[in-house]
Amino acid sequence: MNRRHLLSLFAILPFAGAARADAFEVTRSDAEWRDMLTDAQYRVMRREGTEPAFSSPLDKVYDDGMYHCRGCDLAVYSSEHKYDSRTGWPSFWQAQDGAVGTKTDFKLIYPRTECHCARCGSHLGHIFNDGPQPTGKRHCLNGVSLVFRAA
Repeated sequence: MNRRHLLSLFAILPFAGAARADAFEVTRSDAEWRDMLTDAQYRVMRREGTEPAFSSPLDKVYDDGMYHCRGCDLAVYSSEHKYDSRTGWPSFWQAQDGAVGTKTDFKLIYPRTECHCARCGSHLGHIFNDGPQPTGKRHCLNGVSLVFRAA
């Protein structure tokens, strides 16, 4: 990678894969999001942050049930697809059909696949290609973006 190529990447970073906020079924003003979320939840869900590893109690929850988006209550992941990735974040090998959208994230310079709620656009985490079969995917999620509902 030469200097020109690196600079061209920086030129496109703010626009790479960005989704418009009004492109989602559930929309709220920034003030409404701030009113309904804690500072930590807002930083992750609306500013695409990452919670510290091993900080979410949901990492060790393996009860039967469904994980919902904290922002709009959409069922996004089933406990049937959860596994212990030993990364410190709740991990799943598959999302519910149509519940998650993706975009390319260049925050660490190299491209990663970011996942967000398909209904409200809240940042959930990232998808990596080092998960178990049958998909080989690891949906590495921020627990603060989720609400677990037991079956």
